[in-house]
Amino acid sequence: MARIAMAALAGTAVEFYDFFVYGTAAALVLGPLFFPTFSPLAGTLAAFGTFAIGFVSRPLGSVLFGHIGDRYGRRPVLFASLLLTGLATVGVGCVPSYATLGVAAPLLLLVLRFLQGLGVGGEWGGAVLLTAEHAPAGRRGLWSSFPQIGPSVGFLLANGVMLALSAGLSDAQFREWGWRVPFWAAGLLAAGGLLLRRSLAETPQFEQIGERARLPLAEVVSGHWRLVLLTAGALSVGYAVFYAVSTWSLAYGTERLGVSRTVMLVCIMAAVAVKGAVTPFVAMLGDRYGRRPLCLTGCAACALWMFPMVALLQTADPLLMFAGFLGALLAFITMFAVVGAYLPELYEPRVRCTGAAVGYNLAGVLGGALTPVVATAVAGGSGPPWGVAAYLTAIAVLSLGCFALLPETAPARGPARKPAAEAEGAAA
Repeated sequence: MARIAMAALAGTAVEFYDFFVYGTAAALVLGPLFFPTFSPLAGTLAAFGTFAIGFVSRPLGSVLFGHIGDRYGRRPVLFASLLLTGLATVGVGCVPSYATLGVAAPLLLLVLRFLQGLGVGGEWGGAVLLTAEHAPAGRRGLWSSFPQIGPSVGFLLANGVMLALSAGLSDAQFREWGWRVPFWAAGLLAAGGLLLRRSLAETPQFEQIGERARLPLAEVVSGHWRLVLLTAGALSVGYAVFYAVSTWSLAYGTERLGVSRTVMLVCIMAAVAVKGAVTPFVAMLGDRYGRRPLCLTGCAACALWMFPMVALLQTADPLLMFAGFLGALLAFITMFAVVGAYLPELYEPRVRCTGAAVGYNLAGVLGGALTPVVATAVAGGSGPPWGVAAYLTAIAVLSLGCFALLPETAPARGPARKPAAEAEGAAA
């Protein structure tokens, strides 16, 4: 299990490195380089618009790779998704700016970002099912949390490289070529991830499926549509909070508050590092007390923390900003540490790769794609961006209601809890 979990973690780390490095570049440099005819605010909005395209394509990736995973196995998904995302990310680093290509430059950026999202949309389902379907029932939450650590590692890698380049280069050098280096590095990381995954075995649960679904998406839509919508709504707050911290706050802090990008990156990275470190410990609580209670607690904490987080960000004090970001990410991981086990348990094995991945990635459209764009637009006034806090709080309340309608799935530890199989039947 340790070898399987580390291979899943390494793959999600590489995939999300690719995805996050684009978000950081969108916040720092893509606006003036690819949309120079826009005002600074409009350029940032346009850059975040290309960022959002990756989330729009993620559900399509979950459909494509989910079909492969449910028809031919989880293992092929792990290779194809990682290869696609790595190639697309290297391509972003090679796209000439608007000054060289004109309008073709942002169009190429859109296409490559779309392909990035397509690959990431398949990665999560494959990596999570690899661990969840190998893991013993009583430790499924713990082992399935390792792919959830991958995004933290990928974020730290992406922003660590950006931070080193930002600190070591002049502004002119960073804008001219420095921002491209993290995208080129994605090729080496993807090659390493593919090597780690080459010896992985197919999951026992997939091999035990009798008759495989001919059209997994059709079965999910006809038999599990309510579950897909509930999981998408439930998880949207996690995406919204994470990208408000990691992407929108970076742009807001540097452009509106005058904080250096180095200080902003350090504050955000420190909070993400703590989040990644506590993930397996929170997941163990999910094995002991159930998935649903932790998800409800995390949603409630998000709803209560958004206004304090914005107030702490507005101070522009590094320690206070870090405290605001950390509180938000701890609330976030209280939910997301257990969803690697929770979502697969909600679906029957024959359509699990498609159902879990589609619900997870639809949440990305609702929460991740829109948040930087909406937050940048509503934060345009002169005072503190309370509209951003209200927007995030509203999403948290929506997610809380969706989680309240989902069943528990964790294996029973006592007479008070339903067995997982009964919970799966109730969910369907």
